[in-house]
This record gives sequence, structure tokens and C-alpha cells, in this order.
Amino acid sequence: MRIAGVILLIFIFPLISGAQKTVITGIAPGAERKMIRISAPGDLITFWEKNLASAKVDSTGHFSISVNLENTTNTTISIDFHKAEMFLEPSKTYNIRIAPMKYDEYTEINPFIQSQNLMVEIVENDPDELNALIGTFNSIYSGFLVENFNALYKERKKILLDTFRVQLNRHFGAVKNTYFLDYASYKMASLEQLTQYYNQAQLARKYFTDKPVLYNNVEYMDFFNSFFSKFITATSNTIRKTDFSSLLSGADPYKTMMKAMTADTILKNEQLRELVLLKGLMELYNTTSFNQDEVLAVINTARERTKFAENRIVAEDMVHFLTKLKPGTMAPEFTLLNREQKQLSLKSLRGKPVVLCFWTTYCEGCLSEMDLIKPLFDKYRENIHFVSVSADKYFSKMLFFINLKKDYVWTFVNIGDQSDVLKDYDVRTYPLFVLIDKDGKIYKYPSRQPSDGLEADLQKILEQ
Repeated sequence: MRIAGVILLIFIFPLISGAQKTVITGIAPGAERKMIRISAPGDLITFWEKNLASAKVDSTGHFSISVNLENTTNTTISIDFHKAEMFLEPSKTYNIRIAPMKYDEYTEINPFIQSQNLMVEIVENDPDELNALIGTFNSIYSGFLVENFNALYKERKKILLDTFRVQLNRHFGAVKNTYFLDYASYKMASLEQLTQYYNQAQLARKYFTDKPVLYNNVEYMDFFNSFFSKFITATSNTIRKTDFSSLLSGADPYKTMMKAMTADTILKNEQLRELVLLKGLMELYNTTSFNQDEVLAVINTARERTKFAENRIVAEDMVHFLTKLKPGTMAPEFTLLNREQKQLSLKSLRGKPVVLCFWTTYCEGCLSEMDLIKPLFDKYRENIHFVSVSADKYFSKMLFFINLKKDYVWTFVNIGDQSDVLKDYDVRTYPLFVLIDKDGKIYKYPSRQPSDGLEADLQKILEQ
């Protein structure tokens, strides 16, 4: 189960079609006046995360946050950069308790290495609630797999699966929750694939060919991603013989690719076939022998022509995922406090190129590089914005430091509790320099540092 924290849970209702309001209330000791956020992947192929809702924890540690959901969704609850996963069902109300945490012990922000699991408990624990069902199922499943892995994988003892099914039926036979039943079914599909209980064609017919595509079910999509990995170039005995490189460079590659894939009978369902194509295109994009621009063009064509709204979302997310921080794409927007404690937005700087420098007061390499910004600022200040983005948690720490540096006269802003900015720019080490053109688009990511030729990049961007 993809639960980052410990989750104990409550009621059960049938899935309701159409957007329904789901409410999460609770208490988070230690998170007073911080933001709590609910997010979820837009799709389960790219896992492109999208914010669904946010609210402020009050001075007593209590919060209430609501989100509109059309389907049961595996969401992420986050405070600062600490997270827990939780399945939310439409139209339900959850009362949760987040274990106390000393959030402010983390005085420096790096969301990629300092994040911890939030420990979340749903009050009024009901063993028949979806999260509780999945937690119990996964515990039984994991125990069975650990105990029998060699017998399943090396010895292919298929009879063990039959015995396990009987055990699961005794435990969960009365469960009616559709999401859980599909979850359990596709979790078992992974075991059937492991033991070669069925061959690939049989697995496809049982779980995909005449079945609906369950875009929001994490186990369906996990099995989908595994089963169709490198499908169009390697695992499909029929399709792998197709020269996709020539199709990509030919006339109407989207149409010809979709037609070529009909040769594999397990893809007779057009919706499934198109989704398999999109997954395959994402793999081709990261294969050196294929032209990325051509692959991206086909994904965009699929986005425009598809009959299926869910596939359109996948295609849109793929475009964002594959082009994030690439030259010519829009730089992620932010609004942060500057040294005068006024809001400064990246958008407000359009009209001139921008040099972003992500740094911290404890990073010695940052300080040496910023000392080299001063002569560049003096030389290009009329034509280029210089913005140093402090990742120090506290604004006061940044301000105290730059006030000691009398020659740090360009623009400084502070991340504060907006760690999403660091995620948006994939800041994993400091310093990180990013060069943005006058229209707000990425010119170079990462850019060279002042000690390594940044000025040459500045001269080039000014020649545009």
C-alpha cells in the first residue's frame, strides 16, 4: 500500500459519480498557523502532482479542508514537506489526527532529503473503511509474499495462489467496496504474473482486453505500467517488429501508430490501445535513438484528437512532465517576500531576463558564487534582473545575513514555508542558477554559475 504515514480509518459509501465535496477536519499539534495541503497525481503514468486544496492550521492546531472529487483518489496530505498518503472517497467526511511533530526543528529547507512521514490516524476507526481494508489486505499480502517468494518466483508453485485466494475470500468475501475489490484483483494479477500462472496473452485478456480502464485505481495502473512496460518496442511479439522510428518521421504518425498497434489483438479496445501508445511514447522520448521533438509532437496530436477525456489528461500531463524546465517552457511562477517584506512575483519581472540563484546562508559555495554576482549585477543591472532565492526557513535569518553584506544590493526573496517552489525548480543542491528570458520562459536550466561562465550566457540572452 502506498501509504507514507500510518493511516487508521472510518466509514464506507458507494462511489458517487460526478464531483462531490469531501471534507477533512482534524488536529495537527506543532503545525499551528502552517498550511496543510491535499494533492494527487493527475494521472498514474506520469504521477504529475496537482494541488487539490489547501487550508491554514489555526492557532490551536485544528484545521478543516475540503476538496471536490469525482472518484476515489489516492491523495497526499502535506505540511511543509512532510507527507502522508490517504485514499479519499467522494462526499465523505474524515476526522483525522496527525501525530505531534516539531516542524520548526528543520531550520534549513531541502524537501528532497528532509521530508518525513506524517503519522496520521482517522478518528473513529472502522475496519470496513477503504483505507483500513487496504491496510489489512496489504499486510496479509506482504506476509504471504515474504514467506513464499522463492516458491512463487523460482519454483512456480501455482497452487499456493489458489490457497491464498481462499484465505482472502474468507477475510474479505463480504466486502462490497468497488475500489477495494478492483485493488485486490489487480494486486493478485501481479502475483499471477510473478508465478506465470497465466501467460501474457491470458493475463491481458483477463485483466485488460474487455475490461474498463481504471485510471484512478492505483493497483490497476501499477499492473498496467508493469505489463505494458516497453510493450511497443520489446514485449509485444507483434508490435515490436514495427519500425516506429520511420512512423514517427512519416505522415500523420499518430494515426499510423494507432493503426499499427491494432495488429496486437489484445489492444482491440481503442481506449486501452491509445493509453498503451501514450505510455510507449513516453518511453521512446527517453530513448536516445528517437527524436524527442517528433515524439512530443505525437503526444500533442493524441491530446488534440483523442475521444477519451482521461487519455487527454494523461497526454497533457506527459507534455508537462517531459518538458518541465526545458528551454522555451514557462518558468514556474512564484510570489515570495523580498528584503523589504513586500510580495515579489516572478511574473512582475517580465520584460527583462532574470537570473535566479537558489542559495542558503549555510552553503559556503553559495556565498562564494554570490560574491561573484556583484560585478555582474553592476555591469548588467539595467538589462537583467538578479534574484537570489533564499531557502532558509526563516526570513529573519536571510535578512540578518544580507544586511551584513553591504554589497549584496540586488533582489533577495525568501522561501519561508513555500517549499513547493524548490520542488517546482527541482532544487536538490545549492547553489542552483536558472536563467529565464524576458517573456518568463526557461532559457537555461541549470545555468552556469558566475565562476563557470554565467556571463557568457547573459551575453547570449541579451542578443536575442
